[in-house]
Amino acid sequence: MNSSEHQSAGVQVDVPVRQADLGRDGSASTIGMARWLEDARIRLRLHRFERLIGEGRFGPFRILLVGQHISRLAPAGPVGTRVQVHTGVRRIGRSSVTFEQEITVGDERVGRGDATIVLADDSGSLQLPDELIADLDEMRLPETGAPGSSAATRLRPERLHRAHYSYWAPLRSRIGDVDSNQHVNFIALATWYDEAVAAYTSDSIGTTAGGSVPDLSPWSYRIQYLGEVTYPGDYEVALTVRSVDTGSVHYELGVFRGSTCLGVADAIGPHGELPARRLQLVPAKL
Repeated sequence: MNSSEHQSAGVQVDVPVRQADLGRDGSASTIGMARWLEDARIRLRLHRFERLIGEGRFGPFRILLVGQHISRLAPAGPVGTRVQVHTGVRRIGRSSVTFEQEITVGDERVGRGDATIVLADDSGSLQLPDELIADLDEMRLPETGAPGSSAATRLRPERLHRAHYSYWAPLRSRIGDVDSNQHVNFIALATWYDEAVAAYTSDSIGTTAGGSVPDLSPWSYRIQYLGEVTYPGDYEVALTVRSVDTGSVHYELGVFRGSTCLGVADAIGPHGELPARRLQLVPAKL
């Protein structure tokens, strides 16, 4: 999205920067920005669709996030700063919609993302009703002539197998992470990936208990949700280093319960003081 698109399509909401949104550098974290994107999507007004539900002509249903992308482009803060989240519709499918979003502070773009959402019941995904499509059409972004950031990334089969990964971080689901759909919320799952990267970088540098923890959290996540993470449950977040660029590390991650992969993520974070020997964890070949 660019500034002209803000003026011609999409919806803008203001979101205040909260203490819980900040990372250890004093500005908004990538996970904090993911919360802003979610907040903006929740606040969208879909009048025709809401009337359809109110009249009892559609439902019951659940709103499921199947994939999202978040990138932190520049620092945003401190607490009390008001950021603008611009939300538009990039694609409408038979049973899904992809939102494209951008975060600005004044004229500066500080973050961006996208999210693909489906409506579903116990039998699976539902066809989007005409009323919802009409609401979404009003937020459709102009065609750019080039693939947007919301273009789907093909999932390589090896990402679903434990043998692909080189590092493991155990995690237990918490009751506070369970949402109205009775599974662990997608924001909570994003923090799991953050936890795994933090555990990996701390182990790599040799951080001891009570010592200084390296601030190497990813500035970009692309996440696909493949199955439900529930409570109670013991899980593992798997990680391997895909590649290393000048100043950055590309990670591949997955959430597993036993041998079942319930989600994957691609992340990019700072190189920092990670030793070269730890950056050789290239994915195993199956």
